[in-house]
Amino acid sequence: MTGFARWIAIATLGLASSVASVVHAGEHPVVVELYTSQGCSSCPPADAFFSKDLVGRDDVIALALHVDYWDYIGWKDDFADPAFTKRQRNYARAARKRTVYTPQMIIGGVDHVVGTLPNEVKAHIGEHAADQMPIDLEVARNGDRLTIKLDADGADAAQMVVHVVRYSKKDVRDIKRGENAGRTLTYTNTVTSWDTVGEWNMRKAKTMRAKVAGDEPVVVLVQRKGFGRIEAAAELR
Repeated sequence: MTGFARWIAIATLGLASSVASVVHAGEHPVVVELYTSQGCSSCPPADAFFSKDLVGRDDVIALALHVDYWDYIGWKDDFADPAFTKRQRNYARAARKRTVYTPQMIIGGVDHVVGTLPNEVKAHIGEHAADQMPIDLEVARNGDRLTIKLDADGADAAQMVVHVVRYSKKDVRDIKRGENAGRTLTYTNTVTSWDTVGEWNMRKAKTMRAKVAGDEPVVVLVQRKGFGRIEAAAELR
């Protein structure tokens, strides 16, 4: 089943019973990473577009990563994580770009777009959605245990990195200082953790396991090593 990603969400109902559901949300959702900051005056329009047009779509996995390099101008972003700044810089190095900026959207791990250019973002999403992905991905959760099954289905071997991402669905912040002082801003799909659970060479099927606590949605990404293309993704909301 090449180009097919499956989501299996297992929810426990009481102590003795459980129910499993399967959701098919298109052959391969496109991952959009928004790099943003509460301290960036150019970011609110991109945050709004991200929330209105990308979050909640079945064909898109929308992830907002807050960076910390604007904290010095008077307002510390409480969502910011140096690891997210590092990820953005690694993308820039992989693409041989000299600078990073906000708001930026990275689509499918390869296309870098200014976050306030919705037509370009949508065009790239359409391009990625039309591609056939070589990996079958199955994700299942049972309590705090996550199982990830990978199969290359005869595709050419390449080194992949498997990530598990958690995010907060909606948050509101009153910005008191900095470039957005006096504004009340709403943020959606704000990444709260990003963990690498292992690597895979695609030569044969592989199963990985990870622990996931709490009720936040779970996203699994399979990305070419070296900050390359995201070849498969699945989301448990």
